[in-house]
Amino acid sequence: MKKTIIDIIKSFGIVFGDIGTSPIYTLSVVFLTLKPTPENILGVLSLIVWTLIIVVTLEYSWLAMSLSEKGEGGTIVLKEILIPLLKSGKQVSFFTMLTFIGISLLIGDGVITPAISILSAVEGITLVHGLASLPQWILILIASIIAILLFSYQKNGANKVAKAFGPIMVVWFLVLAIFGGIFIFSAPQVLLSLSPFYAITFMLHNGLVGFFVLSEVILCATGGEALYADMGQLGRKPIIQAWGLVFIVLITNYLGQGAYLLMHPAATNILFTMFFSLTGHFYVVLLILSIFATIIASQAMISGLFSIVYQGITTRIIPMLKVEFTSSELSSQVYIQFVNWTMLVAVLIIMTMFKKSANLASAYGLAVTGVMLITSIFMLTIFYQKKNYIKTGVSILILLINTIYLISNSYKIPHGGYWSIIIALFPLSLILLFTNGQRLLYSSMRPMILSKFLAKYNEVYKKMSKISGTGLFFATSGAKVSPYIVNTMFINNIIYEDNIFVAIIRTETPNGVEYYFKDDLAEGLRVFEIKIGYMEHVNIESILHKAGIHCKAIFYGLEHINTSNILWKIFSGIKRLVPTFDEFYDLPQQKLHGVITKVKI
Repeated sequence: MKKTIIDIIKSFGIVFGDIGTSPIYTLSVVFLTLKPTPENILGVLSLIVWTLIIVVTLEYSWLAMSLSEKGEGGTIVLKEILIPLLKSGKQVSFFTMLTFIGISLLIGDGVITPAISILSAVEGITLVHGLASLPQWILILIASIIAILLFSYQKNGANKVAKAFGPIMVVWFLVLAIFGGIFIFSAPQVLLSLSPFYAITFMLHNGLVGFFVLSEVILCATGGEALYADMGQLGRKPIIQAWGLVFIVLITNYLGQGAYLLMHPAATNILFTMFFSLTGHFYVVLLILSIFATIIASQAMISGLFSIVYQGITTRIIPMLKVEFTSSELSSQVYIQFVNWTMLVAVLIIMTMFKKSANLASAYGLAVTGVMLITSIFMLTIFYQKKNYIKTGVSILILLINTIYLISNSYKIPHGGYWSIIIALFPLSLILLFTNGQRLLYSSMRPMILSKFLAKYNEVYKKMSKISGTGLFFATSGAKVSPYIVNTMFINNIIYEDNIFVAIIRTETPNGVEYYFKDDLAEGLRVFEIKIGYMEHVNIESILHKAGIHCKAIFYGLEHINTSNILWKIFSGIKRLVPTFDEFYDLPQQKLHGVITKVKI
């Protein structure tokens, strides 16, 4: 019981930071352009309530979280569940491409989320007495400093402050619930919006305007995807239990904001105005709390983004970037320097360009709804393939609703939403270039058939003088041998008394480490396989030591690419810039020998 409560509190900080800070801006953004009449207020509140029910509760809390691999969730996990169920190569290619797009959209969302969250909280400073006329550039500067400090801290690891995240968010959610409840008592008619009747009536009466209002309403569900993506960190049960509480808090606060707006139709920045109306000078305390909450929301997004990129690295769809592990307890706590500083630069540029959180809302939501739509397509296909027709039917409904939300968000494209697409295009282009480049590189290198290699090896091993001790050669597991091994052994005449091919295999499951010797290939030639879940971090040197392997030298392959094609020149440049195999796995430098193979593509 105690552990369950602790895990629920942790999930408030790790999982619900983003969706928990959406009340800061959602309703304010909706009523920037929409007239705050009682009918419109009740209609929008009803849309928010049912969006949280359908998109977050049904799609993520029920359907998506019923699909996992050893307790892990996310877009890549959905792909790994679905691929074995598909029957044709075209289907596999389609869903693989959907996975690439989903990952890219999440990365795009990861840039905009810290920008809008931090900037919207900092803008609450203007309600402090004497600071109402504070220039916007000062607010941007303060938000930028907070962002710089946040990203600079990442190398120390989120785990160092994770214990404080949960309690702070508990206080934040309590504040949201209390203030929401107070104003609901002042205008209890907002409780009528719990009925879907008001959402339907609003849509019917407002036509095209009401349709495009959906593009702002969906902001209430941003961060909902974290329920599924972060499932592996805490487990399904505490996240679902915590969502039950968070859902009640969010509904209470949104209804309270609606009640406040009924009484003060001219109000802007509604949540902070509510705070200020009841607290006076104590408002500063709540402002500081809200800034901390948005920092936590941003931290959760950044940590989640590191995990997504790491999954991409281990499944070989993203270049082998340098990864540092910041926690001895949670392998999911990683730091990727290139991603961190690239994100910071992008966040600072976005805040400077858009200037206000209300302007940023025009770019926010497109990527989120895209991810939600892709998730619903995966779920629908998986449940249909598994012949679970009840969940298939619900998935069809959710797919339809997500499609409507995505189409409504297309309205944002000329008003700043194009930035979501531009940001997502960078990782998508990188993924496509890298995966296709790796495929072409492998085919161009012309590895030797294993049977031919063994015939040549047996001949050379018997005749040639051998180096005493053990030599390791990192290789892929399969029926072909890499050219660098062929060149090393047969051209450079480097053969040890004991030669071991080491194959590191990333499995389709997120967790688990297994290692063993396979049957000997020939005299003096053994194969050692290390099978690793795609989210696992392992110390290769430690595994070799545990297996009783004490080597004199470790060989691995490097490629020198010769090409006149501009795309493959970029691919070659990426290969040169990213860490090499030995740097990625932290292999002992004193024993390493990188063997270069020239390849023309």
